[in-house]
Amino acid sequence: MTPDASRWRSAADYDHVEVSTASDIAWEWLRRNETYDKDFQDWAKADADAGPLTDVIRQRWGLRFPGRSAP
Repeated sequence: MTPDASRWRSAADYDHVEVSTASDIAWEWLRRNETYDKDFQDWAKADADAGPLTDVIRQRWGLRFPGRSAP
């Protein structure tokens, strides 16, 4: 059965996907993930010793943060 896409957003809104890299698509998925967002917010608010949380994020999401970005 073919899904009814008549009420979906315009396909033109997704034209950029055709030229996206794997990293671009991964980021689009990750930034919409509520669990990742919570983990990142917790990490960003952590005191000077964010080591344990950094290890959790590294294992759970396969990410590492080499340093905080400038404001």
